[in-house]
Amino acid sequence: MLEAIAVSKSFEGRPVLQNVNLAVTGTVAIMAPSGSGKTTLLRILLGLLAPDAGEVRTGGARIGAVFQEDRLIEHMTALQNLALVAGKASRAQLKEHLALLGLEAEAEKRVSAFSGGMRRRVAIARAIVYGPDVLLLDEPFTGLDEEMRARTAQYILAHMRGRDMAVVTHDREEARLLGAQKIFTLTDTVLLS
Repeated sequence: MLEAIAVSKSFEGRPVLQNVNLAVTGTVAIMAPSGSGKTTLLRILLGLLAPDAGEVRTGGARIGAVFQEDRLIEHMTALQNLALVAGKASRAQLKEHLALLGLEAEAEKRVSAFSGGMRRRVAIARAIVYGPDVLLLDEPFTGLDEEMRARTAQYILAHMRGRDMAVVTHDREEARLLGAQKIFTLTDTVLLS
């Protein structure tokens, strides 16, 4: 389990997060207005940013992430981007991940030539093949049409079954697609039935 305990963070004297407590168990959606600290919270959970107060406990979990920006290696192919984090997975296994996301024909193409939606799917596949215990997703469906959002959500759910996820989104439908049981608003938690 990934947990934030009494986490606070300010930038230039302006509080962004104040005494935030969050346990990522099952699937949690983090929803709040723009500029309210959602991405800052994810960066703190990932250890990329230190909180001013409080702590993060990972329990030794392997944490994967899909950031708002895709963070792909531009001169590499889709397959090579996946291979960077895939451990002992074979080329055939990696190609299968791309095929599940409709990218089988693009596996050997450089991602610099991809559309935004294609790049997004490669970033998601890369996070999945990393094999995380906990997956953090920041606006994961940016650039995807409705059909591809549903297909990508099913891919994520199939590969993260039994593991924990937190998804930052502005869209309750995206939270639903990913099976969120709770919505965390940075001030309150709402249980979904």
